Amino acid sequence: MLANKDPASPITVALIGNPNTGKSTLFNSLAGVRQHVGNYPGATVEKKIGQFAIAGQTFDLVDLPGTYSLAPRSPDEMVTVDALLGRLAEEPEPDVVVCVLDASRLEQNLYLFSQVLELGRPTVLVLNKMDLAQAQGTSVDVAGLSRRLGVPVVAMQAHRKIGLETLRQTIQQAVEQPARGRESPFPEAFRREVADLQAALEPTANERLPRYLIERLLLDSGGWLEQAGLPGLDDEVMQQVRQARTRLAEAGYPVPAVETMARYDWAARTLDGLLKTSENQSTSGGDRLDGILMHRFWGAIIFALLMTLVFQAIFTGAEPLMEGIEDSIGWLGERLDHVVPEGVLRSLLQDGVLAGVGAVLVFLPQILILFLFIAMLEDCGYMARAAYLMDRLMSRIGLSGKSFIPLLSSFACAIPGIMATRVIEDRRDRLTTMLIAPLMTCGARLPVYTLLIAAFIPSRRLLGGWIGLQGLTLLGLYVLGLVVAVVAAFILKRTLLRGETPPFVMELPPYKWPSPGTIVRRVSENGWSFLRGAGTLIVIVSVLVWAAAYFPRDPAVEAEVRAAYAPQIEALQQRAAELAQNDERPPAADPAAWAQLEQEQTELKATISRHVAGAYMEHSYLARAGHWIAPAVEPLGWDWRIGCAVIASFPAREVVVSTLGVIYHLGEGQDEKSDSLRETLRAATWPGTDRRVFNIPVALSLMVFFALCAQCAATLAIMRHETGSWRWPLLTFTYMTVLAYAGAWLTYQIGMQF
Repeated sequence: MLANKDPASPITVALIGNPNTGKSTLFNSLAGVRQHVGNYPGATVEKKIGQFAIAGQTFDLVDLPGTYSLAPRSPDEMVTVDALLGRLAEEPEPDVVVCVLDASRLEQNLYLFSQVLELGRPTVLVLNKMDLAQAQGTSVDVAGLSRRLGVPVVAMQAHRKIGLETLRQTIQQAVEQPARGRESPFPEAFRREVADLQAALEPTANERLPRYLIERLLLDSGGWLEQAGLPGLDDEVMQQVRQARTRLAEAGYPVPAVETMARYDWAARTLDGLLKTSENQSTSGGDRLDGILMHRFWGAIIFALLMTLVFQAIFTGAEPLMEGIEDSIGWLGERLDHVVPEGVLRSLLQDGVLAGVGAVLVFLPQILILFLFIAMLEDCGYMARAAYLMDRLMSRIGLSGKSFIPLLSSFACAIPGIMATRVIEDRRDRLTTMLIAPLMTCGARLPVYTLLIAAFIPSRRLLGGWIGLQGLTLLGLYVLGLVVAVVAAFILKRTLLRGETPPFVMELPPYKWPSPGTIVRRVSENGWSFLRGAGTLIVIVSVLVWAAAYFPRDPAVEAEVRAAYAPQIEALQQRAAELAQNDERPPAADPAAWAQLEQEQTELKATISRHVAGAYMEHSYLARAGHWIAPAVEPLGWDWRIGCAVIASFPAREVVVSTLGVIYHLGEGQDEKSDSLRETLRAATWPGTDRRVFNIPVALSLMVFFALCAQCAATLAIMRHETGSWRWPLLTFTYMTVLAYAGAWLTYQIGMQF
């Protein structure tokens, strides 16, 4: 196997196994801290790579996603197969494959292992969770299984690192051994059809297809591989494939059921006499717990309470940490006032770089808390039960139960919600969940809602005082996002992400106490993944928006503002001169007069500063963009200032509030609770008229826009990181912007009729 391999180059080891077999724990034990996470190019498949060394030889360990089968039905699943077959460009082919199975579910797990054997790679079989198998009264003849399979078998308890050193030595030995020919578990009729197809493909294909992919083509009744661009698949070959399926069905081997029958029959024959199970097995504590946690009523109640706890922890529990981060960023900004002179550099550092860093770090508490819960729920075995409970509900819109927790998390923030989609194996379900997650009303929208509802929605009580109109408006915005998300998921699963819906198959892992080490690694990995993957882009976007709002910096703008206040400045200077003259002759001037003068000078200075900032904003590139889009947003009831604030809110939705404060010459310290900002918005008029800029339809139009838009660079950045492509975030931004515009237009036009 390694005859042509450079002795100095690392040996590639691929790690594969079913979900919940302890594969990730084994990866962490082997690789330690020498690991990093990425994505295969153009795919949402996560690529985790680590390194370890044995006797001076370096091994690159590739942790492939957990899967129940190597039957590709999507590009992401095809990546795993191509990685094992060595068909990925610029990716080394594996020198040895380590397949991790759960010893307590050995017969079911052997289904995947039988597929791995057919790839023709040197293979090591790991029987993990041997302690659990023994606790269930199951014993395995490990040596006998190794002889029968013709591959080395290692018994392990990965969470305790029992058997780890034996596995290292076995991997080193397996690499030096050539892969043996594997006997196919399929019946003779199936093998003949595969051989005929292989002969038909060889003259037409530019590259030789592995026999495994030809088998998959014959079994792929859904037709995905036919569209996947495999070499040599012309109409004549596909006609032979369809004829072969017909012959197999007539012979009693229908496709794709023949695979299930053949592989499970092979697994039963392989384990015959090697696997012994105690006949006196009483109902376990886990079974009794399942009777409660998976009950249609009590299970749903417990799940709802648990999700309430998770949601509150993300939404409320993270708030002190987020405020602490914001306060720290503010403190650093204040320190810059004493270190960096006023000018473009200070503004860049404060409003560009520090604001961007703060926009990254402020999400971190929510991400860490969410993944703390996910890691605990997964490791203790409850996550699979939760997915089962929610599958009935989520299947109605074409998703699986695993989409529920990411979507729920998105009500706090879409960023951890999108990252949480990593638990979804099916590519279409994962992408659909990502694409609708930003429609959940996140906490960043609340400042916008709070400001506009308090300023423009009447404080009126309905139904005898039980319901307030302002609260009903806020609820309506939440419901709007949820309803549109359901409709969007329904449409996506039947158009862009349509395809054969795989059956909801999930093994229920045994209950166990979560491993603190595993939880810490999961939480830290996801936190670092966010900082590394999205952080840089968010900071860059923040700096670009700062530059658009800061430049061009024409000194004449400030001079014009100060000239307008020249009479007030001169009057205060005259009063100061008079007070100074009075101080020179008794009796001395009244100290209260000096205090009053100083206060007026401070207030005037602040007023001038606010108007200078507002004037610079009005002449900035950002304002020019606002004027440029003014004709497009006028049908929504907006003027150029609202359009400018919406553009400025791209790094984060809540920025629209502070931007409006600057535009209306109130300074940068305005927030959603500012009475002066509310009064200013109520009084604002269109230039040269007495027509109000804001009214109830305009406020509702702006809120509906923010309920449906994708005005969050961080969300798009993390989507790019998770999918490995700009295609999906650009699609999300486009379709959500169109939805937001249409919704805002309808809201304004209908509102103005009343």
